[in-house]
Parts: sequence; C-alpha cells; structure tokens
Amino acid sequence: VGSRAPRLFEVAGMRSSPSPTAGVAASPAPSSRAITAIILATACTAGRAAAFGAETQGPVEVYFGCGCFWHVQHEFWDAEKTLLGRSGTEFTAFVGYAGGLAGSVDGKVCYHNNEHVAEYSSLGHAEVVRLRIPSEKFEKFAQVYVNMFLENGYRPDQVGDRGPEYRNLVGLPDGIKSPLLKKLEDASKGKLLFQEGNGNDQDLPTIVHVMNITRFPFFIGEPYHQFHDGFARGEDYPESYSNMKERYVNGDLIEDVGCPQP
Repeated sequence: VGSRAPRLFEVAGMRSSPSPTAGVAASPAPSSRAITAIILATACTAGRAAAFGAETQGPVEVYFGCGCFWHVQHEFWDAEKTLLGRSGTEFTAFVGYAGGLAGSVDGKVCYHNNEHVAEYSSLGHAEVVRLRIPSEKFEKFAQVYVNMFLENGYRPDQVGDRGPEYRNLVGLPDGIKSPLLKKLEDASKGKLLFQEGNGNDQDLPTIVHVMNITRFPFFIGEPYHQFHDGFARGEDYPESYSNMKERYVNGDLIEDVGCPQP
C-alpha cells in the first residue's frame, strides 16, 4: 500500500528510452513475458489497495477484552447508542469468549460450571465483547476502549480480576497487520502497548494482545451474562439496560448454545 504502480518497461530490468535518433538503435519492444509481469504487478498493487479499503470503510466485526466483560459490554452498548444512534434491537455489543487455541467443544464455550463442560478458561479464552460497527467510526470506539484503563495503563480491576481469563485483548481483521491498529495506538497515546496475540496469552499489565479474528473467532456468551450489572461497586445499571436481555433472548437474537448453569 502506498507504493507506486510499476511504469512500463521497469519490470524485468527494462526501462523506456527516448525516441531513437540518427545513428542510435531503437530499444527492443517489450517481450510478452515482460508485459505479463507488468500486468501481474499492477494487479497485486490494486489487490492490496482493495484489501486496505475494505477494512477501512463499511461494517467491521471486532472484539475487546478488559477484565470482567460485564462493564465492558455496558460501555460499548452506551457507545453504540450515543455514537451510532442505535436503539431497540440494533445493538451488537454482546459478551463472549475469544483468544484461546483450543476453539470450542461441540460448538460450545462456557463459563465456569459444576460439570466443567467447555469452560472458557480451560480452552485458553478470555472474556470479551463483540461489536459490529462502521469501520469509519472505529477511531471513536478505540477511544472508548482506551478510556477503560487507568492513566498508568492498568485495568481498574487489575488486582481483583486477574489471570489469563481477564487479559487485555482486541480482535481485528488481519490482527496486528490491520490498518485499524493505528487508530488504537493513536487513541492510547503510549498508555498501552499493543502486541501480536498468539493464543492462550498471559495477563500482563499495560499489554493488549491483538488477535486475528479469523484465527481466533468470537464465541457468544450465555444469555444470563448479557446486559448484566457490573462487578464493581457503583456498577448497578438502570433497569432499562438489564431488560435488554429479555428482549434479545425472546427475539432469538442471542443464541443459547446449551452451556450448563454455573
């Protein structure tokens, strides 16, 4: 991206020459192989530009993790409402799990439960919130995420909720290579360090693991976790927020994958 397209005859060591003058032999015509190389190089450049454009305009799916997912969902739900004007059943901020190498068990990733069925911690996942937003608005949502951290880059619950299940992570198309990463770095202003996530990563203060959402997809959380009050003192959200759970479950907008109750 950003490199100029190859000029005619600059491929395969050839360059265009001025028009021949008397006594000077004309440059040979380009071979079919050289012309093919020009076409392929131009197509590759256009392909890279198209891929960049597809990720920086139109809808994009991303996820964010910052400790317990209850308060993270509320912050992004509020951002969808204020920044995008969404209402009713238009919200896309749902809690779930991502970032583990083991994937799912029969399509399930579950919270801690007495039957120990597909527990997210044993699969290497962390608690996250998934969103589908216009990519041109990603910068504003990146700022919402960064604002969840203290000025020293620590989570407010860094001492209480700690361990790999609560690690900081962000899921982007193409992961660390995503052009959206620059918007996160700009919003952070050095408060956080973004590094490539490899799966089953550790919980490290000020470090955010950047995941490729194709390799590390999002798994929806149980209905009882959706639109939940926060864990910390003062995070008792209005009834209008908690009632969203019933609206989405009854409308079959939140899938119940059949995880056991905790």
